Amino acid sequence: MISDDRKMLRRWIAGAVVLLAVLHPDCWWWDDGTLVFGFMPIGLAYHVGYSLAAGLTWWIVVKFAWPDHIEAWADDAAASQEQARGGDR
Repeated sequence: MISDDRKMLRRWIAGAVVLLAVLHPDCWWWDDGTLVFGFMPIGLAYHVGYSLAAGLTWWIVVKFAWPDHIEAWADDAAASQEQARGGDR
């Protein structure tokens, strides 16, 4: 059974993923010539920030919301198959 805290975390993560999907297209800065830090076009700066946010989101998913029971099931299945083949010969 999944605890209430874990369910709430999964909801927040799902919301973050949906938000990232909505924010992915950056059509609002295509024609903007503004430079960030004096050298980086704002569209590129947006993608840098977006990539960092996406990386952080997936790190949180792997760290806190990864379905361990599926991984355990896969490990058990692989061990059973190895044992059925005769194990270490």
